[in-house]
Amino acid sequence: MSDLATTKDLDSRLEQYRRELTGYCYRMLGSAFEAEDAVQDTMVRAWRNFEKFEGRSSLRSWLYRIATNVCLDMLNAGNRRARPMDLTAPTPVAQAQLTSRPEITWLEPVPDGRVLPSVADPAETAVERETIRLAFVAALQHLPPKQRAVLILREVLAWRASEVAELLSTSVASVNSALQRARATLAESEPATTDAADPLDEEQQKLLDRYVAAFEGYDMKALTALLHEDATMSMPPYDLWLRGHDDIVGWMLGVGEVCRGSKLVPTVANGSPAFAHYHPSQSGEGYGPWALIVLEIRNGMIGGMDFFLDTKRWFPLFELPPLLDKEGAPTGDTA
Repeated sequence: MSDLATTKDLDSRLEQYRRELTGYCYRMLGSAFEAEDAVQDTMVRAWRNFEKFEGRSSLRSWLYRIATNVCLDMLNAGNRRARPMDLTAPTPVAQAQLTSRPEITWLEPVPDGRVLPSVADPAETAVERETIRLAFVAALQHLPPKQRAVLILREVLAWRASEVAELLSTSVASVNSALQRARATLAESEPATTDAADPLDEEQQKLLDRYVAAFEGYDMKALTALLHEDATMSMPPYDLWLRGHDDIVGWMLGVGEVCRGSKLVPTVANGSPAFAHYHPSQSGEGYGPWALIVLEIRNGMIGGMDFFLDTKRWFPLFELPPLLDKEGAPTGDTA
């Protein structure tokens, strides 16, 4: 076989693992962009060192070992990505101020298609979707890096303790101990379970249709009827977050009044329903990007709304159109 054919065969063998490795690295790092960087670094290291791969483990296990080491190296810098809820208390709307923090602070959304397998057992897919939710990934960030790796490998990817021990070059007893500590830490701030939404059932779709109608019509009475009493709203890169109907409506009818007349385009993020939020352009000739909204559905109602405002990062990542025309239809190439 020629060197070119060998190279193509190796590239193909490595590429088949890119999506699941991206999901793993995203859970480890809390950043869609850092996860893609980590996986690319993993692929490069694997390609350069393939002659040293002795086949004592599977190619998949070897790639996960490399990816884990890449992630641990990246996490040694000490950065822990978070949601606004992890950093401050909820702010009464009367005291609300918009204070931004650097990009490195924030847990980032991720498109489902970058991290979830396209074909998998429905039960496995449900676990994978649940474990890329913003709240779950945020909870993972409270764990020390090695505990984080152990918990993801054991509980999300269902590796055996012996496999994880081999990957981390440690003992089964050490892996089991790390898993117990990780479980205990997560139990202290366990994120609420969200409703399964793959695919959306009829009632969930009706809920989202009512949400779009209320938001685009800027009907606060209709909107709050869809929200849990303790629903939250956040707006990274600002550390402000709000809880409850009164403060959310107070914001929407105050500083948030600029959102009146917006358009929403459905998408998915972090295993959850999401919308690209477009704001009326100053020219009045259409709509421009304003936010990526990720919703949390609990018990048939909306429990959380996360507005990610850095659209220059999110719209291209989610392959969303850069503009809508005055009728609300996409115009131009995707972002």
